Amino acid sequence: MALKYPERSDESFNVTSQKPEDAEFEQLLKAVYEKEKKFKAGEVVPGRVISVTKEHVLVDIGFKAEGIIEIEQFGKDSDGKFQVQAGDELLVYIEAVEDDNGNLILSKEKADRYKIWDEIAEVYEKGAIIEGTVVDKVKGGLVVDIGVKAFLPGSQIGLLPVKDLDSFAHQTIKCKIVKFNKRRGNIVLSRRAVMEQERDSRKSEILSTIEEGQNVEGIIKNVTDYGVFIDLGGMDGLLHVTDISWGRAENPQKMFRIGDPIKVKILKYDREKQRVSLGLKQLSEDPWSSVALKFPPGSVVKGKVVSLTNYGAFISLEEGVEGLIHVSEMSWNKKVKNPNKLLTVGQEVESKVLEVDAENKKISLGLKQLEANPWESLVYKYPIGSTVKGTVSNITDFGIFVTVEDGIDGLIHISDLSWTGKIKNPGELYTRGQEIDAKVLHIDVDHEKFSLGTKQLTPDPWEKADKRFAPGTQVNGKIVRITDFGAFVEVAPDLEGLIHISEISEDKIESVSSILSEGQEVQAEVINIDMRERKLSLSIKSLKRREGKQEMKKYLGGEESLSSTLGEHFKKSS
Repeated sequence: MALKYPERSDESFNVTSQKPEDAEFEQLLKAVYEKEKKFKAGEVVPGRVISVTKEHVLVDIGFKAEGIIEIEQFGKDSDGKFQVQAGDELLVYIEAVEDDNGNLILSKEKADRYKIWDEIAEVYEKGAIIEGTVVDKVKGGLVVDIGVKAFLPGSQIGLLPVKDLDSFAHQTIKCKIVKFNKRRGNIVLSRRAVMEQERDSRKSEILSTIEEGQNVEGIIKNVTDYGVFIDLGGMDGLLHVTDISWGRAENPQKMFRIGDPIKVKILKYDREKQRVSLGLKQLSEDPWSSVALKFPPGSVVKGKVVSLTNYGAFISLEEGVEGLIHVSEMSWNKKVKNPNKLLTVGQEVESKVLEVDAENKKISLGLKQLEANPWESLVYKYPIGSTVKGTVSNITDFGIFVTVEDGIDGLIHISDLSWTGKIKNPGELYTRGQEIDAKVLHIDVDHEKFSLGTKQLTPDPWEKADKRFAPGTQVNGKIVRITDFGAFVEVAPDLEGLIHISEISEDKIESVSSILSEGQEVQAEVINIDMRERKLSLSIKSLKRREGKQEMKKYLGGEESLSSTLGEHFKKSS
């Protein structure tokens, strides 16, 4: 058992005895006390292994007695033997200077731990990088063994948010110590700080080597609706949605995943703003560069319906190349208003190439062109001048449409409904579903136009009208319309003439309706006819003037000329 010494102050060792042997003993006792006094529990001190037993290792630290360490604190070699032997030097931690049995209790594990803490403190002070192994996942982050347990928050794991923490299990990672408190045993790590440092160190290298047209590799950093942000190793670039594929732009969020590697081409680099535009489709040849050779106009092609709109269907002919079948090119004789009634997305279809515009990346396709054109046979079935029967299918302000056969409508323009042109609203004369006869006027196969007329079913009243109504001819007719400037008179079926207000009377007239009225029968004289404009000018005033001259001539016996005056007549009589 170790000796116990009384606790005394230094003054208790003052030599007061005059006997030499007493003074020597006092000095020896003081030396031993001073030596023992320097060892305290909780300190780490050097020691040397004295002996090894099955359960303990005895270590000399310069104390009055050897210290005891449990042998289990020493590691074993590959043969299962403890790696400790007499003569080994090591650091030990003083658990207790004297336990209940007066033994000096030491600990190698705690000494090792203190040594590690000192080493970690040095790393922290220098701002150096330390390696550790992920040993556990806890709320908010990971536990990393760097010799002691340290906490790695989730926000400090990587440059981007990490959702799958389990993927880091048992990985050896590099970190920086961002918080260190030895007294509390608290250490906080940051792997992100190391990655940022590595990224920054690579950035200068990237900036000096980056060139437009260069193929580079990166890591997907973020995905949006309009594109993908890619980390090129310290510098971000944008892969816009329009540069992802030669074909139709899809939602990038369905195509890419954060953290995945990707190879892209540098399209544009703004050194001043340090902005990089990237392209994925540019890694392959533009398929539109050869479409003119692959899909010449007139060729029949196969493709898949990829999209339907109210104006047509988009057909994928190959990767990155689409053509449009417009609704007007879907059927010869049906007005397609809704393409999805004919086609469905994913359907395989054949169509004919109508036009190729490689520069603007457009191909016009036709579905109806694979069938015989019914319009081409119309010119034989309904020759110009023939009479056809049809049903009124639509009525507009400019005329009526007549269905002659299934899918074939002809238009009777308002100007071809009547020779007089008096029809202002076709709906007053015709109704939908009404069967009528019409004359074929014109067929335009290329533009699919069929022109009909109803007035042509009767003779043109203006034919030879210049002979029937030559100037000076007296006509009888009924007033059909009164206007501010005159009265229209029907002189023959579908043929009208105008009596201008100035041709009604020799006297000045303020209002036509004060003299004439609709339905009134009148006589007038033709004063002019314009066959080109189909205008007939009449005059009541001129007719009365001519009748007056005839009466005068009859009164004078017919001897004097029409230019003689009544005064001259009486002069001769006298």
